[in-house]
Amino acid sequence: MEKKTQANYSYLQRSFGSVNSAKSTPFSDCSVDSSPRTYSDDSDDCIISDLVSSLQSSSIEEQKQSAMELRLLAKHNSDNRFKIARAGAIKPLISLTLSPDSQLQEYGVTAILNLSLCDDNARLMTSSGVISPLVKALRSGNQTAKENAACALLRLSQFEDNRVLIGRSGAMEPLVKLLESGNIRGKKDACTALYSLCSIKENRIRAVEAGIVKVLVELMADFGSNMVDKCGFVMSLLVGEVEGRLAVVEEGGIPVLVEIIEVGSQRQKEIVVAILLVLCEESLMYRRMVAREGAIPPLIELSQCGTTRAKHKAETLIELLRRPRSTNTSSTSTSSDGSL
Repeated sequence: MEKKTQANYSYLQRSFGSVNSAKSTPFSDCSVDSSPRTYSDDSDDCIISDLVSSLQSSSIEEQKQSAMELRLLAKHNSDNRFKIARAGAIKPLISLTLSPDSQLQEYGVTAILNLSLCDDNARLMTSSGVISPLVKALRSGNQTAKENAACALLRLSQFEDNRVLIGRSGAMEPLVKLLESGNIRGKKDACTALYSLCSIKENRIRAVEAGIVKVLVELMADFGSNMVDKCGFVMSLLVGEVEGRLAVVEEGGIPVLVEIIEVGSQRQKEIVVAILLVLCEESLMYRRMVAREGAIPPLIELSQCGTTRAKHKAETLIELLRRPRSTNTSSTSTSSDGSL
């Protein structure tokens, strides 16, 4: 199975070179490629040129071999990534991502991923039309192709304009499906890509429409999924929209969030108290629901024993939950969240 390389780039002000540090968020970059290294780090231009020419061979087996070798050459070496792109590999590799042969498609997608670790290559790929083929691979490829397509889209999403293009190309729905039904690596890759893409409003709406909130709630309810932190970060973006808040409540998210306040890790509690605070700030109905779930006792404990940020948010939320009901007419009207 293809694994993917670490790279020192950032998105949303987060450096991919430091995500595994003790102080990092729960998001990490795509995994390191586990395939054996069979070439020297710095390959001869003639070898690369021959391999690129073979990508357009009439033999599928020859195409597979060339794509696999280019993938390996691009795996660790930035000079090779530049040389491969300069030799004209981008467009024929994009064509391979549309191949009906699942292995050839996988090799093409993975080579694209490895080459995209060079910023100039990523820009060239975008201008060459790589986004739509990657979304198609994300929908219909084998498991490895789907995972690597998700990571390639994540890599391209470091450019803000690309986040719009990726969302409008239909990526949100297959990413949500990968989050729901992929293996643990697929879930993590999908969640990280969704977190990046949901930094813009229109993608948050698309994600909600694609059913992401139900999937997030289910994964956050399962502490054994090892996805609570990651899904919590994505949910924290979605509740910034009315549609996201409605979906969290409708999908039974409030009991799950309160349970995390009770028994989650310190980081999980910090993430979740921020989500609950957003839910409750403008909705009396949601405050009642949170209070009825027994949130106040664990919030009091969090306000005394949590992180500095969690303490502050817990105190603010407790004050909201204890605030007397307003007696003016606005307290009985329905808000845009469907709350009272």
